[in-house]
Amino acid sequence: MTALPSTRDSVLTLAEGVAVLAFDRDDLRNALTGTALIDDIVDTVDWANRNRDVRVLVLTGKGAAFSAGGNVKEMKERSGAFAGNVPEVEERYRRGIQRIPLALHAAEMPVIAAVNGPAIGAGCDLACMCDIRIASNSARFGETFVNLGIIPGDGGAWFLQRLTGYQRAAELTFTGRLLDAAEALEIGLVLKVTEPGMLMDETLEMARLMAAKPPQALRYAKRLMKLAQRTELADFLDYCAAFQGIAHNTEDHLEAVDAFLDKRPPRYSGR
Repeated sequence: MTALPSTRDSVLTLAEGVAVLAFDRDDLRNALTGTALIDDIVDTVDWANRNRDVRVLVLTGKGAAFSAGGNVKEMKERSGAFAGNVPEVEERYRRGIQRIPLALHAAEMPVIAAVNGPAIGAGCDLACMCDIRIASNSARFGETFVNLGIIPGDGGAWFLQRLTGYQRAAELTFTGRLLDAAEALEIGLVLKVTEPGMLMDETLEMARLMAAKPPQALRYAKRLMKLAQRTELADFLDYCAAFQGIAHNTEDHLEAVDAFLDKRPPRYSGR
């Protein structure tokens, strides 16, 4: 059994190739600042990248909220991440919450957000940083920074417009309004909406479907999806050719072909 990294404000489990990190600070509505959740998320992604037993990572919240984002009480008190002058706050953002988008953008496995409740401000952005979002119909989303006189300092403006298009992202960012799960589905912010009691069942069903695929091919496919966002076509095709050459020479590729021809379930070794 793979050893799990220690977490302070989350519960981490691993089964059938699917790691689930559940935020466990319902007392603060799973706020990302004023808790250890930043470290928990970053450390878990780093561990998952290095651990070939992790095929898929799921992020979710315990309690009523997915994440309320920044701790507003700390904002009022100018304490914690929000204390100090301009250079000090800038440094805290860079050394603090901005570690999350960098970590998730570099995640080598698919990452699914199971949005169990409100995902507000940086909590909304955290969901947007994942590859796929499945939401309970009790979830609410809001790019609400402007309501507090601030901006998405965690990089949310970069992620949101890539999901919804510039015009919709601009409207949500400039108004700071909330939207329910049904509207989030309509505008492409989430992939699927479920009843609250079915959220993790639906999420884990999808995660296990992915985790059952050849693990090397799954990670290469994730890398290609990210490369496609920032690479010119000719260069991207070079990456595709190189990765395909690797894939064709894996044992799992041959096993997949044999299983297909033999009409039997494949048995992948990760080699």
